[in-house]
Amino acid sequence: MVNESHFKVSPTEIRAPSPRWLEQHCHLLVRSGPRLLCSWRLSPPTRVVGDRSGQRSSPALQSSPAVSASLDHAHLYGVSPVLAVNDRHNESCGLHVTAIKIDPYINIDAGTFSPYEHGEVFVLDDGGEVDLDLGNYERFLDIRLTKDNNLTTGKIYQSVINKERRGDYLGKTVQVVPHITDAIQEWVMKQAKVPVDDDGMEPQVCVIELGGTVGDIESMPFIEAFRQFQFKVKRENFCNIHVSLVPQPSATGEQKTKPTQNSVRELRGLGLSPDLIMCRCSTPLDNSVKEKISMFCHVEPEQVICVHDVSSIYRVPLLLEDQGVVKYFCRRLDLPIESRPRKMLTKWKEMSDRSDRLLEQCSIALVGKYTKFSDSYASVIKALEHSALAISHKLEVKYIDSADLEPSTLQEEPVKYHEAWQKLCSADGILVPGGFGVRGTEGKIQAISWARKQKKPFLGVCLGMQLAVCEFARNMLGWADANSTEFDPESKYPVVIDMPEHNPGQMGGTMRLGKRRTIFKTKSSILRKLYGDTDYVEERHRHRFEVNPELKQHFEDKGFHFVGQDVEGERMEVIELEDHPYFVGVQYHPEFTSRPIKPSPPYFGLLLAAAGKLHSYLQRGCRLSPRDTYSDRSGSSSPDSEIAEFKLPSISQD
Repeated sequence: MVNESHFKVSPTEIRAPSPRWLEQHCHLLVRSGPRLLCSWRLSPPTRVVGDRSGQRSSPALQSSPAVSASLDHAHLYGVSPVLAVNDRHNESCGLHVTAIKIDPYINIDAGTFSPYEHGEVFVLDDGGEVDLDLGNYERFLDIRLTKDNNLTTGKIYQSVINKERRGDYLGKTVQVVPHITDAIQEWVMKQAKVPVDDDGMEPQVCVIELGGTVGDIESMPFIEAFRQFQFKVKRENFCNIHVSLVPQPSATGEQKTKPTQNSVRELRGLGLSPDLIMCRCSTPLDNSVKEKISMFCHVEPEQVICVHDVSSIYRVPLLLEDQGVVKYFCRRLDLPIESRPRKMLTKWKEMSDRSDRLLEQCSIALVGKYTKFSDSYASVIKALEHSALAISHKLEVKYIDSADLEPSTLQEEPVKYHEAWQKLCSADGILVPGGFGVRGTEGKIQAISWARKQKKPFLGVCLGMQLAVCEFARNMLGWADANSTEFDPESKYPVVIDMPEHNPGQMGGTMRLGKRRTIFKTKSSILRKLYGDTDYVEERHRHRFEVNPELKQHFEDKGFHFVGQDVEGERMEVIELEDHPYFVGVQYHPEFTSRPIKPSPPYFGLLLAAAGKLHSYLQRGCRLSPRDTYSDRSGSSSPDSEIAEFKLPSISQD
């Protein structure tokens, strides 16, 4: 699977990889039981196909620890092959796929990570706080993973130590080999069989990504585990893919193969040999370069796959398909894939073609505190891109550091202040995503106030919704001191308060996490219509604070409606403002369930409103106009009855 975030994808192009791509990566494809395909970053477990040297490869192609150096940037590569190889929703491949991400750090999970260090924290249905890579897997494969699909050194050691304390090892000396390595293999084999599809079928293929870099001390137990694993499951059930960066210095323009040669040599020294070598490069590989890699890396020329920059991320699966990756998997792992054209790839090509032809543009101002690192809002950006593509618009995201909107910045750095406000005022819509901490909150409130007064389309997510409540209380209810107890515990008007279950003494895993049900309280809600006029929705949450339910009526009387609440009616989940084209706030994180062919309704509504199409969309019964839709016959791509399988908001309930 390929990591979307590290392709550095703008709405219409894939930019050059970040320096971290220079780290070496490996991925494995494993098949076990009813044909299980797995992919690891360093070395392959059961059935692995490929690894990367210098970049992340696709989940279906990723190998285990020994096969890769660093997979933090290879997700997109892994996801694409998996999509090309098997899409369970189609009559094409018909395989059930799952994915496992292995991170060699000591942390139990990603819950306490800084967004600037690891990017966003992705939340799963069961409340697992995991690496953003699992978000890429879910988006591309349209599956639902669990927290155990993210394996860390901390989890493995905690599991082994707990067994030792219980006396499970019967007095034996507990060592890295065999106890830690055995625990890794057992975890992988167990999790690879957990259903991730709605039909409850056991996966046939498991894509495993092992993070880290070949040679890292912290990755060695995983590399050794998968070295052993490849013999346990036999070669026909294990495929190793190595993903490597092929740098091309601008001074000479020559494509350098040394990084690939060295990473493969080290990988083979650790006991894992790549079946495929995925070469990440800015331009297509010359034949001479392919032959050189083939000669020095002990693979056939056709086993050297070029993954160069393309116009759209949606073209990556097609790129791999054209180079015979799917056919190789079929031969190597004896996968039951039909040779006739696959319907999903046809749809994928339509989507790719359409993304290249977009002419109209829509700009969204993203007002947050982690705007210097786009991975901090990876799922948010993807949700916006999915929605923009659905309405045939190019997306322009204007990143605004919320602190730059505050009056203090005007005094200290007036140029930065005016530039931030110019971006905000020129945007077609405003988005305030989730976050923690007091820094920049006043700037976010300023942006929300401007959106409300100027009737600019607005979406507030989690903290963004809570700050919308604070802004309305201050400026419309006259509560100048209104605030969240997170920022001002002594506020006279605590419109946002901490939840009873929050444990202030411990940070990790103490929030309200995972999938929760939200009940719509009125049939006239815009968001309810965007969801397909359903009575309730189930979305993922991650928060410690909530709107004070005791003050609810004060807001309702002024036209600030809490149209969605939890099952008990005690927690405010969705807000909407009267007499505004689109002023919506949600306590949950809808971006976590957005898909390329099934955009999240709250984000879809924001893009529709920003493009001036929301009113007509609702008037047509939640359908786009003919000029915005596409069909199989037209070769374009946008929601329409012709692609009901895409399940876009425009065709829900059909």
